[in-house]
Amino acid sequence: MKLWLSKNSTVPIREQLTTQIILGVTSGDLKPGARLPSTRELARRFRVHANTVSAAYRELTERGWIELRQGSGVYVRALAPETVAPDSQLVLDRLIADFLRDARTKGFSLERIKRRVADWLELQPPDHFLVVEPDADLRSILETEIHSATHFPVRAISSDDLTEAVLTGAAPVAMYGQADYVRALLPAGTTLLLLHTRSVPDSLRGEERPPHDALITVASGWRDFLRYARNVLLAAGLDHEADFRDTHEQGWQRGLRASHFVITDALTARALPPDVPKRVFHFIADSSITELRSFVADFLTHDEKC
Repeated sequence: MKLWLSKNSTVPIREQLTTQIILGVTSGDLKPGARLPSTRELARRFRVHANTVSAAYRELTERGWIELRQGSGVYVRALAPETVAPDSQLVLDRLIADFLRDARTKGFSLERIKRRVADWLELQPPDHFLVVEPDADLRSILETEIHSATHFPVRAISSDDLTEAVLTGAAPVAMYGQADYVRALLPAGTTLLLLHTRSVPDSLRGEERPPHDALITVASGWRDFLRYARNVLLAAGLDHEADFRDTHEQGWQRGLRASHFVITDALTARALPPDVPKRVFHFIADSSITELRSFVADFLTHDEKC
C-alpha cells in the first residue's frame, strides 16, 4: 500500500497517517500480518519528525489496528470478528473505505468524489444542536436542559471554539442576549436559534409558599444562578434566610437533608441525593423549548418522508 502525506493540508500529519492505515486495513489493501515501515523509515521518507510517526503508531496500537513485535517491527493486527465487537468508528471506517474503493473502481477521481460528498453534506439536515455560549457553567446547564427537553443530541462550545468544521451538521443555538455577537461569528445566511429566559412569574407558578421558618437551600455551580435565585426569592416575598451553596466548593452537599427543599438548576439536580426535595428551575423559557421541539419534529418528519 502506498502512503501519501501532505504537509500543506489542514489535516495533521498524524491523523493523515492513522486514517490511511485504517482505510488500508478495512479496504483489504493491507492484509493481516503485513509489515509496516518502521518509524525511522517513514520519518525519513516524508521528512517529518519521528515522534509524529511514533504517536500515530501508538494510537493505532491502542485501538487494536496494529501490533508491535519486539525486535521484529510493526505489523497489521489480525482481527478476530468473532471475538472483537465492531465499534461505531470501525463500522464507519469500513463504510467509507468500501465507498471510496467502489467509486474509484468506476473511474471517479478523488477531486470529483470530494466535491460531490461536500455537496451532499451541505444538503443534509442538522443532526445536533450546537449551543454557543461564553459562560462555561451556563453552557453546561443549557446543554442539559435542551437535551432533556428535546432528546436530540446537543453539543455546547464557547465562542472561541466556533469554526466552520464544528458547524458541520449543527443547528446553532444561543441566548437572546448573545444574538448579535454569535451571528457575527457565523457564516452569512446561517440560521441561529435564539433562547429566551423564563420570567420570575413563570418560575414561581404552581409553587406553594413554604412555612415561614422553613430552610431553603439554593445550590448551583453557576454563580449567576445563585444571584438570580436570590432575586426570585425576594420577588416572592420570602425574606427569611436562605442557604446558598456553590457546587464548585468542597462539601456543598453536606446537610442538604435539613432543607425544606433545594432550589437548583437542571444540571446540579442530577448530583443531589435522590431523597432531597428539590425545585428545579429551568432557565430556558417554555416558548423557546417549544420552538426547539418543533425544529426537531420538522427534521425527524423530513427524514421519515425521505
